[in-house]
Amino acid sequence: MVIYGVALLALCSLVGLVIGEALGALLGVKANVGGVGFAMVLLIFITGWLGRRGRFKPLSSGGIAFWSGMYIPIVVAMAAQQNVVGAIKGGPLAFLAGTLGVVLSFAMVPLIARIGRPKREEKP
Repeated sequence: MVIYGVALLALCSLVGLVIGEALGALLGVKANVGGVGFAMVLLIFITGWLGRRGRFKPLSSGGIAFWSGMYIPIVVAMAAQQNVVGAIKGGPLAFLAGTLGVVLSFAMVPLIARIGRPKREEKP
């Protein structure tokens, strides 16, 4: 059912929020650090895991599909709250952290893409 997809999305969002807040506290930043990203990665892995076991029905994905249409406006609104000028004035560490995050994200794309790919059979 659609409500199961929404419930799974809410659960992943809450867990991502807790992880982001904990990471922010660990780094000494008074902000949520990557909570939305952690939530989305968690959602991807859980839906994939449930789908492989036949426990995630297509109707349940309707709840996630609905909120995925809302995701981009939410991220844009969140990004609008960030103080980019303050981060740049804060020194090169902020720039380095942002650049490193983007580079690592790009590097993870091929690794994540291999997870769902079926294994190739060797030809004689």
